[in-house]
Amino acid sequence: MAWDEWEQAKARAQQGAAMRLNQVAPEGSSGGDGDLVVHDNVLGALGNAAHSLRQHFSTASDHARQNTFDASIQLFNDGLDMGSALTELHDAWNTKAGTLKEACAHVSNHLDYTRAEHAKDSVKIATDMRTVGGDELSVSRINDYYK
Repeated sequence: MAWDEWEQAKARAQQGAAMRLNQVAPEGSSGGDGDLVVHDNVLGALGNAAHSLRQHFSTASDHARQNTFDASIQLFNDGLDMGSALTELHDAWNTKAGTLKEACAHVSNHLDYTRAEHAKDSVKIATDMRTVGGDELSVSRINDYYK
């Protein structure tokens, strides 16, 4: 790509692009729908679904593992090349199944961690926002700082 093509590509990418910091786009603009909101019960349900998927898949994916391995050994011992191919299939399946189980566990654990950390953050914010006298700082008082 020549230098002038690069400059043209950058210019096209920047057309209509604008940066917004610490604010939501005004209504009617093309700046998205505002803040991302996720409710704790939704995160909990997703985490439970990921955990349940891991448990069910762990059982289902192991259903024919031993029989497949035994068949591959028998075929190999009988001098058939299909035995080594079946062993490779067996090993590949176990690897892929293990990866999927780890991914489900990672999602479940991450959502549990996120919920716990958010709860800690909420408590910290609530306890840290106090007046000089030690009283809780009301929302209306906080809003006065940002007007």
